[in-house]
Amino acid sequence: MSDVTSRNPHALQQRLRSETFLRHPRYVGMKNGDIWYVTFGPDRTDETAESMTRSTRTFKSEIDAKLFAMQILAKGWSASAGTLNPHQPKQVVGPAQIERWADPGLGG
Repeated sequence: MSDVTSRNPHALQQRLRSETFLRHPRYVGMKNGDIWYVTFGPDRTDETAESMTRSTRTFKSEIDAKLFAMQILAKGWSASAGTLNPHQPKQVVGPAQIERWADPGLGG
């Protein structure tokens, strides 16, 4: 510790407090408040979309994620979804379950 913080307890508390609440570099790129993601891309059996890669979008609410997933599924593409860390409880929706999860008519 520097000589200034050892003589000034308030300065030490301020320094520790600011270090505690710094945003970790890993999370700087994440949008504030997004808790759901949808990963999507062309179906692997679609030969016309071979050059396209999978992408991911994040959402603030499960409803927004479901609406986006329905648009992706309507294109004939595949998708999966889930909650972002550190959101609890962790939820993962695989490609086999995504249509049922996203479509309110199917119980989603």
